[in-house]
Amino acid sequence: MSNVEIGLWSFPVLIVLILLRVPIAAAMLGTGVVGTYLVLDRWTPILAQLKALPWATNANYSLSIIPLFLLMGQFAARGGMSRALFSAAAAFVGHRKGGVAMAAIGASAGFGSICGSSLATAATMAQVALPELRRHGYAGGLATASLAAGGTLGILIPPSVVLVLYAILAEQNIAKLFLAAFVPGILAAISYLVVIAIYVRLKPESAGEAPRIPWRERIPALIAVWPVVAIFLLVVGGIYLGFFTPTQAAAVGAASAGLVAWKNGGLDRKSLLDCFKETAVSTGMIFFIVLGASAFNSFLAFSRLPQVGAEWVTAQGFSPMTVLVIILALYIIFGCIMDSLSMIVLTIPIFFPIVTAMDFGMTPEHFAIWFGILVLMVAEIGMITPPVGLNLFIISAMSREVPVRETYKGIVPFVTADLVRIAILTAFPIISTFLV
Repeated sequence: MSNVEIGLWSFPVLIVLILLRVPIAAAMLGTGVVGTYLVLDRWTPILAQLKALPWATNANYSLSIIPLFLLMGQFAARGGMSRALFSAAAAFVGHRKGGVAMAAIGASAGFGSICGSSLATAATMAQVALPELRRHGYAGGLATASLAAGGTLGILIPPSVVLVLYAILAEQNIAKLFLAAFVPGILAAISYLVVIAIYVRLKPESAGEAPRIPWRERIPALIAVWPVVAIFLLVVGGIYLGFFTPTQAAAVGAASAGLVAWKNGGLDRKSLLDCFKETAVSTGMIFFIVLGASAFNSFLAFSRLPQVGAEWVTAQGFSPMTVLVIILALYIIFGCIMDSLSMIVLTIPIFFPIVTAMDFGMTPEHFAIWFGILVLMVAEIGMITPPVGLNLFIISAMSREVPVRETYKGIVPFVTADLVRIAILTAFPIISTFLV
């Protein structure tokens, strides 16, 4: 068996391990180590690599932005910001048909702007919005699907942990990627609002009515979200005005969110330690995935599969857009069995060299940014598609009275909206690059 064939066979082996519930980081690490041995036929270089790889992979300064953004999200959840966002959104649109579900989407978008994690956004907003959706008579499938879809805005609207990883892997500017993701993220939120508006008109019985909130109560509710706006402007504005690097901005944002949480009474010594613990666990999981992917991608480099694959694609004469569409379709398929973080760190070293070798009629930097936004968009679909839709699992666990089948049915219109949005962003790259 040739080295390239060994590289090809590693993918079905990896998928089988994932389906057998082996942690994906361990599956990638084990497959990479065994595959490297099969290619090199000796253990000495593998042991040398394992000695140096953890440090070489995780000592990247840019990776420090990840625990800081995760900590900011923990503080934001403890500080009552999610509840303030939902209350403000519900005060303005809650009385409309489907308004409470729309408020959950709007609040998720706001919380995502200071969180950066899809799972954290979904779990936090579910705690706040699910009781209100139940109280106002929303159908279980619409309620859970809205919250699961809204959770994806945590990685679509900057700051985004997934986008940070892409920037590191593709060697791109994090600040420019954040700027490029802003408009597509807003489009995602608007598309979800449109889905809810259409859904409740086609099925009027799926959404109850909420009373109209008088203006004298709307203004205080709007004022209550000032910490979220201030932190977002401090972090994002600080980056683009040149006051902070992205890592420094993440540290400032985490400290600011911590102060707000402490001022609001949501942060004491015990909860502070809990925030640190949750951040450490999530960071360890992400770094282990990055380590496993590094070992697997190192094995693929030894097998020369990426180089041979790029040469084969070029020789076939496929148009650049055809190759791009195939890659995006593969991402959607991978998203059904892998989480977004694992998918990004595993596939970008393989796909990125293939697409960058083609002419898409734009500068290399603009193409890399556009491709990153498209990858981000298709990665979030995996968060809400079975069988490994992590947002669906989170929401279903928090609303056990709603059958999982109903949640799966309710998510279909949101996934459809995602596919339409990706088609638009693919056809019109300027949407992702004009701010850059």
